[in-house]
Amino acid sequence: QLQAFGGGLVQAGGSLRLSCAASGFTVADLTIGWFRQAPGKEREGVSVLRNRESGTLNANSVKGRFTISRDNAKNMVYLQMNSLQPEDTAVYFCAAAKGRKITSTLWAITTYCYWGQGTLVTVSS
Repeated sequence: QLQAFGGGLVQAGGSLRLSCAASGFTVADLTIGWFRQAPGKEREGVSVLRNRESGTLNANSVKGRFTISRDNAKNMVYLQMNSLQPEDTAVYFCAAAKGRKITSTLWAITTYCYWGQGTLVTVSS
């Protein structure tokens, strides 16, 4: 089970940190992705953390602004979001897949079998 939290309302240029709590499995063994879905748009991948500290990927739209990280001791995954813009407004979801996945599949929703409930991020201009 995954539970995402930490969303809220923030002004443009501000920061938020989203958290994803995992229960029932160990995050260190999982590929973790943060996805977002804006109103009227498809769900898109934002950041991915490969299992066992084997690297991260970020979508072009968030490179240099968002950082995904993991705290194995707390079994938590985080998404630090800086320099937020109104176009970042969306419901953010954390998702997990077992084991290592090839790069070409990391942005596909179908790669992930576990999903959190989503947390709303609203960025005002």
